[in-house]
Amino acid sequence: MKNLKIYSCSILSIFLMLFSCTKDLDQYPTVQTTSEAVYTSVAGYRSVLAKLYASFAVAGNGRGDADPDMAGATASWGYLRVFFNLQEVPTDEVIYTWAGGDNMEDIQYVKWGASDTWVNAMYYRIYYSIALCNEFLRNVTTEKLAAFDPAERAEIERFAAEARFLRALTYSHAMDLYGHVPFVTEKDPVAAFFPPRIARADLFNYIEQELIAVADLLPEARQNQYGHVSRAAAWALLAKNYLNAQIYTGTARYADCLLYSKKVIDSGHTLHNDYKQLFNADNDKRLNEIIFQIQADVAHTTSWGATTYLVNGPIVGSMQAADYGVISGWNSFRTLREFVSIFNANDKRGDFWTKGQSLDVDDPASSSQGYGVVKFTNLNDDGTYKTDEGLVSTDFPMIRLADSYLMYAESVLRGGGGNIQEALNLVNQIRQRAYKGSAGAITQAQLTLDFILDERGRELFWECTRRTDLIRFGRFTGNTYLWQWKGGTVNGSSVDAKFNLYPIPTTDMTANPNLVQNTGY
Repeated sequence: MKNLKIYSCSILSIFLMLFSCTKDLDQYPTVQTTSEAVYTSVAGYRSVLAKLYASFAVAGNGRGDADPDMAGATASWGYLRVFFNLQEVPTDEVIYTWAGGDNMEDIQYVKWGASDTWVNAMYYRIYYSIALCNEFLRNVTTEKLAAFDPAERAEIERFAAEARFLRALTYSHAMDLYGHVPFVTEKDPVAAFFPPRIARADLFNYIEQELIAVADLLPEARQNQYGHVSRAAAWALLAKNYLNAQIYTGTARYADCLLYSKKVIDSGHTLHNDYKQLFNADNDKRLNEIIFQIQADVAHTTSWGATTYLVNGPIVGSMQAADYGVISGWNSFRTLREFVSIFNANDKRGDFWTKGQSLDVDDPASSSQGYGVVKFTNLNDDGTYKTDEGLVSTDFPMIRLADSYLMYAESVLRGGGGNIQEALNLVNQIRQRAYKGSAGAITQAQLTLDFILDERGRELFWECTRRTDLIRFGRFTGNTYLWQWKGGTVNGSSVDAKFNLYPIPTTDMTANPNLVQNTGY
């Protein structure tokens, strides 16, 4: 039972003009009541906290993202949908049918600029969520909480720790995608001002300190209410940032990645025995493995983004929508031959749809070119489903135990310490599930960094990790690794290293004199 129902309702007025006065930043949530009325009860704080979580799932306050939180062309594109597009569409895991009509050709071909629609959409979604968290935290002060009894204060303070985690997660995405960015916290004024630019390494340090601090304030692993974060989520996010620390700061932190991955591994979470069940409509039952999820619910979380996009979008050609728990396919995306090639035929994770589909993609706009691939479905465990015009109830696993297994193994291989036999055992546990037996087991000699990159692709595809992983391995830009349509050519071509970061949107560069554009844009 999903206990934290994310109703897509705007709770309060949030001052959102953080760093500009341009029309593109006139992005205010609907005002239905005031903060003075909301922050007077634990229920009021809880409602606002639900909005913070909901900002990752839905784009508006009405059914199907209607009554949007933000104005402009990107209003109906929710956080998770845009995040998926920026993390997956420019990689070997996705080829997108409607790239021309959806202004996604430059994302698909790794050719974007500072005025790109999707680059802008992600940036402003990030800062919308940060603004919500900041406003919540401004109302968790000693003065505000003096009106509550000790038990109520403790509950609200726990909510504040969750808000700090969500802000750290969002700032982690800003750090990963954009590098040096504007920096605003609850301590800044609720007034028009130019936020300072924070260097990527300094933002890394801020996020690290926040996550270490909130970990002890959050519930123990598996003791949290469904849909809320636990300290295991904070540890896992720390591990992910440490894994990429050399990219973010210039200094490797693999020993720290190993330490926090191990904390997650030892926290009481366990691998679920059925890979496909991690991505179906009953995946709210997989609390043994899924550590933090972006919730979806046909009745309460009515978005055309989030997992609705990930269930309907990949249904192409002769695939039957009912087999995946919805009423029609969108023919939106398939995968590429280079990604298909990393799978063994007996690996059950590589559930490719080949009927009527070619392996090669000579025309990205042809939905019959490129294999279909099944990851997310709206099916319950018993094969039944409930949908409303294609809306789904499948949660998105933002943080999952298997990722910590793979981060531990990679940290060992990169010199972070640890135990190579334990790393091998963790990887083979993942592969035993994938092969439904011991056929996929590897030896210590086979456990290499190249193997880890491929295994992360096999295990975590379409979970918004691929771009980050390819960058860490030095294969996203340049010509070390080419895939079809990288660089806009059928067999792939080298792209400039500047594309390891997205640019700061032109609108914000124009508005805020404190900002400096990323190199090359």
